[in-house]
Amino acid sequence: MTICPRCAFETIEKLYTSPVPGVWDVLQCGRCLYTWRTSEPARRTQRDAYPEQFRLTPEAIANAPEVPAVPPLRTSA
Repeated sequence: MTICPRCAFETIEKLYTSPVPGVWDVLQCGRCLYTWRTSEPARRTQRDAYPEQFRLTPEAIANAPEVPAVPPLRTSA
């Protein structure tokens, strides 16, 4: 079973598959939206090898500040 390397969530979606069968898949976490390619090194693809300082908990995600929206482009006068 694949879990998210960053937040350990178990709902993972396959976004893309390599045009060459079996080479890589692009996966995305359903909770924190972390996205990775299965061909990346263990520190990016496996929870136990993911850097401790970048791991997220459900509490950290729930308490994260809202990212402000990008304002509309100004039109030239």
